[in-house]
Amino acid sequence: MPPRLPMWMRRSLPPAAEGRRIQRLLGRLELHTVCEEARCPNRTACWHEGAAAFLILGDACTRDCRFCAIPHDPRPAPPDPAEPARLADAAAALGLRHVVVTSVTRDDLPDGGAAQFVAVIREIRARLPGAAVEVLVPDFGGNPAALDAVLAERPDIFNHNVETVERLHPAVRPQADYRRSLAVLRHAADTGARTKSGLMLGLGETDDELREALADLRRAGVALLTLGQYLAPSAAHHPVARHVPPAEFDAWGEEARAMGFASVASGPEVRSSYHAGELASAERGTA
Repeated sequence: MPPRLPMWMRRSLPPAAEGRRIQRLLGRLELHTVCEEARCPNRTACWHEGAAAFLILGDACTRDCRFCAIPHDPRPAPPDPAEPARLADAAAALGLRHVVVTSVTRDDLPDGGAAQFVAVIREIRARLPGAAVEVLVPDFGGNPAALDAVLAERPDIFNHNVETVERLHPAVRPQADYRRSLAVLRHAADTGARTKSGLMLGLGETDDELREALADLRRAGVALLTLGQYLAPSAAHHPVARHVPPAEFDAWGEEARAMGFASVASGPEVRSSYHAGELASAERGTA
């Protein structure tokens, strides 16, 4: 049985009216958000603030990570060529100033879905020329051409999450590779991209392992960092080893800043796209 949710993880929910408006808009435009598909605990709060993280390339993933609620399908539907324009329409309707775009992993596609990211970035910039665009990409199988196609569009933030420490990757991300993820981030940083990554705590990592992962991310050139509490989507997923207290998150945030990360969000409620615009603004303020 998973550990009971501690008091610091329990929050009152904001009014649902704005969330319903966003859900209606997304439904009408046939769009997905990682907020819903991954069952993010912050989705009501984000929607109340008029924010959403768009999920492209469908709502089923070719990988079966043990921490993630998104359904697995080795043969998902082909990319929708009209999706980029609809997504830009939604971002404009919501008046977003910082647009976060992520995707399921599409190992079935030769470019891993990179062309769809390119099309989405272009559509957003055409509709919202003043908005920042943050992409949270899969590893594209380590394909340099796919990475370069996305990087050539110069997204304001290039995010790729390593998710957990190296030892836990086979259990938590069996089809991913820790070193490949670091190589993706290093490649992006070497092109001059502002890079970002995130780790979940509470999966069973040790302090030394987490410290080494942070050092690996700095060596890979990562500037922006998120640290948040892992919450198992169901009893069938990787279990929660422990709920990390807020004071420990504060201490890890301070240690990460001392290691040279330009901007850090560290707390039980933090997720990769939660208050993403604020994290990016904080990093610009320290540059």
